[in-house]
Amino acid sequence: MISSILRHQWKTLIIVVGIAMLLATAYTWFKTPEYLSVSTALPSSVYANDRSRLFNENIQILYSDLGTADELDVIAASGQLDTVYLAVTDEFNLFDHYQSKQPNAREKSAEILKDKSKVLKTGNGELKVSVWDTDSNLAPQLANAIMNQLQLIHTEVRNAGNEHMIERLRISLDSSLMLDGMNAEEIKARQEKIARLQKLLTEYELISESKTPALLVIEKARPAIRPDRPRCLQILIGTFIFSVMISFLLALYRERIKPV
Repeated sequence: MISSILRHQWKTLIIVVGIAMLLATAYTWFKTPEYLSVSTALPSSVYANDRSRLFNENIQILYSDLGTADELDVIAASGQLDTVYLAVTDEFNLFDHYQSKQPNAREKSAEILKDKSKVLKTGNGELKVSVWDTDSNLAPQLANAIMNQLQLIHTEVRNAGNEHMIERLRISLDSSLMLDGMNAEEIKARQEKIARLQKLLTEYELISESKTPALLVIEKARPAIRPDRPRCLQILIGTFIFSVMISFLLALYRERIKPV
């Protein structure tokens, strides 16, 4: 059967495979090369901003400075937020780089950057931000900028609880300062309460000011030496295999409908 197809439909096989290979070659030839740069980070512990961890010597040793891989799930999901890419677009004025036209040039540029980027958690518990760009020097700057935006967002989120506690402590402290109408014993108890509140407020203010980062960047993105895509050899091999399969099916069909 196969020998019959090859003998009678060899022209079909050659034409289909030849056209497919020509198109694939033209694509890889005219496609502008893109360089890949990758920034890598590890999660910091969610307990990094915990008051008991920082101010209780007996508890400090129980916690690691590094977080768990599960903590990266939320951060990796944030890699889909338009806010991240809009901020980086503004920072690097990508409207000109991507040649986005009005109207909505800002949004279009951010969408292009998002399409050329990838934020994911690896099996080793790392967060990787990858960016492809035709400019080998710009690609690492964009990858590092996206990582910085994720850092800012989640550092603020982690610190939000401490900011709320500071507001509550200040309100409680202000109300505790009123000592009118109290006897000596009540005043003493109230002063002790005020001292505790002031101590707590100072501790939370120190934590809030420090703002321990949510991510620990272990490798900043660097300029790539050679383009990452298009991957010419893989494209050509894949096209050849796929075109051979299609051409064989087409030849088989033609052989079956051929008059006896």
